Parts: sequence; C-alpha cells; structure tokens
Amino acid sequence: MRKHKELLFEMGRAGRRGYSLPACDVPVKPVSELLPASMQRKLPLDLPELSEGEVMRHYTALSTRNHGVDSGFYPLGSCTMKYNPKVNEEAAALAGFAFAHPCQDESTVQGALELLFKAEESLKEITGMDRITFQPVAGAHGELTGLMMIGAYHRSRNENRNKVLVPDSAHGTNPATAAMAGFEVVQIPSDDRGLVDIRALKEALGSDTAALMLTNPNTLGLFEEEILEIAAAVHEAGGLLYYDGANLNAVMGYARPGDMGFDVVHLNLHKTFSTPHGGGGPGSGTVGVKEKLVPFLPLPLVGRNEERYYFDYDRPASIGKIHSFHGNFGVVVKAYTYICMMGSSGLKQVSADAVLNANYLMSRLKSSYNLPYDRLCKHEFVLSAREQKKNGVSASDIAKALLDFGYHPPTVYFPLVVEEALMIEPTETESKETLDSFAGVMEKIACLARDNPARVKEAPHTTVVGRLDEVRAARQPRVRWRRSDS
Repeated sequence: MRKHKELLFEMGRAGRRGYSLPACDVPVKPVSELLPASMQRKLPLDLPELSEGEVMRHYTALSTRNHGVDSGFYPLGSCTMKYNPKVNEEAAALAGFAFAHPCQDESTVQGALELLFKAEESLKEITGMDRITFQPVAGAHGELTGLMMIGAYHRSRNENRNKVLVPDSAHGTNPATAAMAGFEVVQIPSDDRGLVDIRALKEALGSDTAALMLTNPNTLGLFEEEILEIAAAVHEAGGLLYYDGANLNAVMGYARPGDMGFDVVHLNLHKTFSTPHGGGGPGSGTVGVKEKLVPFLPLPLVGRNEERYYFDYDRPASIGKIHSFHGNFGVVVKAYTYICMMGSSGLKQVSADAVLNANYLMSRLKSSYNLPYDRLCKHEFVLSAREQKKNGVSASDIAKALLDFGYHPPTVYFPLVVEEALMIEPTETESKETLDSFAGVMEKIACLARDNPARVKEAPHTTVVGRLDEVRAARQPRVRWRRSDS
C-alpha cells in the first residue's frame, strides 16, 4: 500500500528546535536600523519547527525511496551508470583538495595544479589527444566547447563552414548542441547494419561542412568499422571530426579516438571514470583536442616550468572561459584517483568486462525480445519491444514493470532508429548473478506481456508513487508546495 510521506511543513510543531545556541552577548542593532522598511518582512517566516532527530529520520527515509548505483542495478543505456569506488570520495575529501579556493595564489595550490597536470597527461594518453581542458562541467557542455573551437578554427582560416553532420542514431544532445552553436544540422542515415551510411555521408560533405559529430561505438552499441574511411572523407572535405565520448567505456585501452582520426573529443569523467553520475551533477565534460585546435582551448590551461605549475592565460586565440574558474575540480580528483587505482591494464580490463557483460546479457534476452541488429555489440545493445507491442505492451510499460522487481529501467525509445527501443548497458561492475537475475525478470515480463498484458500496462504496482499522468505532468506541473495543497 502506497503511503504519503509528510513534508517537513506538515510535520513541524511550534517550539521544537534542532539546535541549541548560547545567548548572544554582542550588542546587535534592531532590523529596523539595518534594513530600509521596503526590505523588511511584514510577516514572520513560515518555517517548519522540528527536532534534529525528526529531520534526520525524514531525509533518511526519503533517501531510501531513491534508486541509485549503491542500492541496485542501473542498466541505463549510453550512460555508464556503474558503481563508484568510495576511495575516490576519500581522495576528494582530503583537506588540501576539499578546502582549496579557486582564487588562492598559485603558490599555495601547487598540489592541486599538479593533479590537474597529471590527469591531463593520463587522458591525453588514453584518448590520443594533444591537450585537455577540464573546464566543461557536463557532456553537452563539452560538446558546446568543442563546436565553439571548431567554429573558431574555421574562422581563423577565413572559411565559412556552417553545417554539422550528425548520424540519425546520435545522442540527442549532438544536434541540439550544434544548433545552439549556430550551425545547420544535417542528418546522416544509418545503413542496414546500424552503422553510418558512408555513401550518404560522402554525398553530404562539401565546402560548407564544419564537422561530423560521431559516437564510436555508436548508440546501438556497434563499432563504426569504416571509421578510418569516414575520417579521411571528412578531412578531405576540409571538415573536422568530433568524438562524443559517452561510449569510451567500451574501447578504453583498445582504441583511441585520436588514432581513429578525431580532432576533438569530450569525455564524461562522471561516467567512464567512475565519478558519481545523475541527479544534476556534479559532472565533468572534459574536452581534448589535436594540436591544430590547441590555440582555441578555453582559458586557462595548466602549464609547468622548471620551478612550478601555473595557470596559462596567455592564449590570444582562445574561445575564452566557458565556466567559472577551472571546472568541477572535485570530479577530476575522483577520476584521477580511479585512473591511478586501475592503471593501464585495469582500464583495458574495464572495457573487456563491459563488452563481455553486454554480449552475455544480449544473448540471454534476444529470444524474449526482438534484436534488430543481431551482431556482437560493444558495451551496450538495443532491443525492441515491437512484438510485445502487438499485445498493447509498450517499451515504457516494460520499463515501469521493472520497477516492481527493484530494477531501474533501461533507456527507452532511444535511439530513434529502433521501434519501441530498450537500450541496455550493464557496465563492467556487475556480476554474472546480477545479470542473470535481471535477465530472468525481463523474461518474466515478456511472458506477462503475452499472457497478462493488462498487468504490465498498469505497472508499477509496488512503488511509492504509481503510474503518473505523464501528459498532465508535462503540461501542468506542480513544482511548488502550498499549504492549501495538503
């Protein structure tokens, strides 16, 4: 039975306190002397009054209603929602990192600058890029940074290139970011193998092509086998290649974007390199570039001479700052901790295990669901619920039914090239037992969709909140609580 959880405003009782402070022994002027009358409250703040214990229990209870990587399997496709080692948190909490201020003099934060420098060196080796900026704070922010640099590069050559090519299976942020950056988006179709249609790509290339945005492996979990031919064609046309690094988890240690021919790459440190992901942040959309784009990187970069580390602001061609200070530094600390802990062989094993887990799970489920591209995948794969749809059960219904079994749903309805898509990424951190349990639940839901479709269409049944009216929620959202609402 679902039970409404009282809000703090509903729980509060007059006179309860969660703190105890001594009486103030310093003379304090009255508010009337400190603030003009126009800025003074007419009524007292209507804040809830609770004890410390009540507040702690309230938020602890709320936390148990959330699903996260620490509480269960999170097979969200294209997002690498893997377990985050807690040693990363310990490193980021070290006083020298946690209490540093971005405005401190460089001489007082040499350790932090050294970490940024060494993290850059590691990521340069992993990606095959020549310089790295940590300033972008999310993947889409990294995309915008990369496209701004691509635009600056072409302008520096007095070339008016205004089109960005984007495959039809790309992440939705790719065309959105390209449009936001002022480019015209040209969609490139996939071929019958789920890869970029090279013939269509070559026909779209021209003197107005600024870049091709590509994810490799792509969002179907398939490696673009003709990537060298693709890179050569784009470069011959005078364009640049942008690498969406959301799927680097699949090839890390085996293939580098720089060796494939990419000129720009964004990395999701908050995905591939194990820092917490979700809930709106913090993230890090670190961007790496080849030498010809280095002059355009955001300010500042970390430099090193014989005496010290320093911030390099002397970069006249830079696109400027795209975020305050130096990005989400704590995320970089966690990612660098992960890199050091794993080492080169460990990072390579991450990719091997991610690919193994995805192919194992795909082989388990392809008899219960349609598999549009029945080939070896990389770190993720895409099923289709089109057979279940014949009984009225959609991919969304299946996702909601998974909640009844304690699993977070996979990505649904993406990529758009697959009807009733279920995009699943098990990551490398899950055991065979977890994968088998998840596969068993998916098989059970497939049986229910056939034998008792109404049960699946009405899911979830056991969660705190049942099925919502999604159309009303989108058009008439209630984002503010009022006392009358209770």
